[in-house]
Amino acid sequence: MKTRCLIVDDEPIATDIIKSHVSKLENLEVSKICFNAIQAFEYLQEFEVDLIFLDIQMPKITGLDFLKTLQNPPKVILVTAYREYALEGFELDVIDYLLKPVSFERFLKAVNKYFGIANSLSKNFVEQKSDNSSNEFIWIRADRKNIKVAFDDILYIEGMKDYVKIFLDTYMLISKISMKRVEEILPTNTFIRIHRSYIVSTIKIKAFTNDHVEIESGILPIGNSYKRSVLTFLNKISK
Repeated sequence: MKTRCLIVDDEPIATDIIKSHVSKLENLEVSKICFNAIQAFEYLQEFEVDLIFLDIQMPKITGLDFLKTLQNPPKVILVTAYREYALEGFELDVIDYLLKPVSFERFLKAVNKYFGIANSLSKNFVEQKSDNSSNEFIWIRADRKNIKVAFDDILYIEGMKDYVKIFLDTYMLISKISMKRVEEILPTNTFIRIHRSYIVSTIKIKAFTNDHVEIESGILPIGNSYKRSVLTFLNKISK
């Protein structure tokens, strides 16, 4: 699965350069180009991305102020002509700080930092395995130990930036991993992404409407960008 990139910059020349750099790497793709922070904010309400290339000096809302408004922001690489904002950017946990005009070599170094972080997060989920019973399980790194969790025990998973909350029948775990990586690992026949922040076990769904699913412990929203695929799947299995 390719890394989905959002480019946010009010200068068309700058966006063209980053878009060109992205196109040279097979594991990256541009999901959207936004020319101001408001467009980017509206896009992120509907769609999920993995990495943002974010300009700082933009009209109405600066890139740094925009970043502060995001509850669970994706990873961010700042792209700007102003070196003096570097310190504040790193205080907001950005991956890197690129000065315009951005060379491909410098761009590649920043992207490699991103993949280094993404790969370290993925190690907290171990590949799907099977024990001697019919139940499949996964090893999850949480509470400073590896915990064996059966898929049948998982109710749903909630994303929290670099972490996820894994809600089980009787308790909850927190593990440092991205939602994208969780989605890649879990079996698609029994788990479905219904929202940018939620993956739910299909066997735990007791009822659903066009806007939410109901499980034993409560109600989870269906995101607008997921609605068509989720409802198609749920209507199919409910017949």
